[in-house]
Amino acid sequence: MADKSLGFVALKSIRQGSQDPQKTLELIREIYFRTTKRTIEHDIAHAIELLKSLPTEDERDKAAVYMDGLAQMRSEWTRAEKKKRRK
Repeated sequence: MADKSLGFVALKSIRQGSQDPQKTLELIREIYFRTTKRTIEHDIAHAIELLKSLPTEDERDKAAVYMDGLAQMRSEWTRAEKKKRRK
């Protein structure tokens, strides 16, 4: 995996049409491994847009593992933040 920052991705780049489903799946996977507490909201939104571009149910099923992982990370980080605020 290349060591490059995903950073902000304009919605225009997503709306330009569907790219190779395998590349889309690889990008969702890369988002999963590179997300941080600070970028999780943007990363989930980006991954959802990519997921919507996948043409078949089989391809969306392959991405579901990463989507679930992103949702779990967000949930854990949100819970930890709420605990911090209570103290």
